[in-house]
Amino acid sequence: MATRTKQPFSISRILIHAFFCMLSLAFILPLWSIVSVSLSGEQDLVDYGYRLIPKHLDFGAYSYILSNPMTIVDAYKVTGIIAFTGTLLSLAVISMCAYPLSRADFKYRRIITFYLFFTMLFSGGLVPFYIMMTKYFHLQNNYAALILPSVGNVWYMFLMRTFFQQLPESLVESATIDGAGELRIYWRIILPLSTPVLATVGLFQLLAYWNSWFHALLFIDKQNMYPLQYLLQVMMQNIQEILQNMQNNVPVDANQLANLPTESTRMAMCILTIGPMLFVFPFFQKYFARGLTVGAVKG
Repeated sequence: MATRTKQPFSISRILIHAFFCMLSLAFILPLWSIVSVSLSGEQDLVDYGYRLIPKHLDFGAYSYILSNPMTIVDAYKVTGIIAFTGTLLSLAVISMCAYPLSRADFKYRRIITFYLFFTMLFSGGLVPFYIMMTKYFHLQNNYAALILPSVGNVWYMFLMRTFFQQLPESLVESATIDGAGELRIYWRIILPLSTPVLATVGLFQLLAYWNSWFHALLFIDKQNMYPLQYLLQVMMQNIQEILQNMQNNVPVDANQLANLPTESTRMAMCILTIGPMLFVFPFFQKYFARGLTVGAVKG
């Protein structure tokens, strides 16, 4: 039975561990501060400022947000649908485009690659994009308006194409000799071997859809179709408008002032927004490491 050798004492090793501990702490502290502020009362924030540990626990911010729970429920539903549906659709489109571009025997791969790369440098502009989506495709106040604009990410296509090119060509050649078609090769051979890049691109797309609000700003005007991030934007705009009216001595409804969202309410909304993604990320972490090692041993 092999015995584990004891590592010798080293000052450099201690310094390296201390550096990464401090770096990890620097990443954790901002999130911890948001949680602390969301659990603090407005008066405590005025008296003591931001603290890593709340002076007095106060769940008033969460009570205010959840006073109308259907608004949050609808936003979670919309965000969940567009995030998971959009991610699966994106992986299908991106991988099916990347696979033929990775094949050296594909005749038009250079032309198509240049065409896709050109779209990364230049776009048609916001106004033509809005006219095309609303006047021609009639995509407003529906899930397609929030999903389709982000389905085909060219950068991720090139990333996945590069990964596919690292796979042994002998696998495709042997499958072709055995009579397998391109669709079968793609589905039975390429995709199962590409779990690291699929998981990496999938997580990036999932985060992009989850944090998306710009397309909702353009194409959504029904409150029950607001995603979480856009709902947060609307709440913050409402707060700014009320505060601006107070500064300009504009009459404001007394009930509106009594229920005015505070800084802790904003932070509580941030926690409710980013919370689910904090639990999703650990499931993808191992695939990142595997993807790096696969890319490092290319011969």
